[in-house]
Amino acid sequence: MSDATASTPAPASASQIIPTSSQNLLNDKWDVVLSNALIKTGLGFGGGVLASILFFKRRQFPVWLGVGFGLGRGYAEGDAIFRSNHGLRTVKA
Repeated sequence: MSDATASTPAPASASQIIPTSSQNLLNDKWDVVLSNALIKTGLGFGGGVLASILFFKRRQFPVWLGVGFGLGRGYAEGDAIFRSNHGLRTVKA
């Protein structure tokens, strides 16, 4: 056996679908949106727990309020990411 035949890649089968560039762009946006929403929600949760312990005698409403603000902020930024033209080719007519 020679090294040249061992290093050639096998052809792609029908079950291996290579995503198009638009699918890659959409997948990248989803990754950013979901991680951003998770981080914002976690920060809201942490801020709510901290406010609950320090100021509100361990009541639950600051925690839920913080989670709500975090989810809302994540949703708003995700909507802005999906509406942006970053990465898209624009043609001036």
